[in-house]
Amino acid sequence: MVKGMKAAAAKAMTKGALVKDLAATAELKTSVVTKLLGKLADVGAAEVKKAGVFTIPGLARIKTRRKPATKATKRMMFGKETLVKAKPAKTVVKAFATAALKSAII
Repeated sequence: MVKGMKAAAAKAMTKGALVKDLAATAELKTSVVTKLLGKLADVGAAEVKKAGVFTIPGLARIKTRRKPATKATKRMMFGKETLVKAKPAKTVVKAFATAALKSAII
């Protein structure tokens, strides 16, 4: 590859393309698959909020993590002393690939 050239970015599958693919492989109507995807998102959001973790078998595990509050401090950045503002505690949502997905890709 010539230095300075970028590789062509892979296009991500759209929701419509995903619905068409699932409908074709499962022999269902696209409207049914669209409703199922919507319900999966609703159930996943509710479970993550309630239990803190939700797993889509063979694909991903979605977890919440509590980030603690930080105090305002002075830090050295690039040779200058900078004031870093205080931040409140917050909950962040993270997604991790399952072992099955990792082994399928590698």
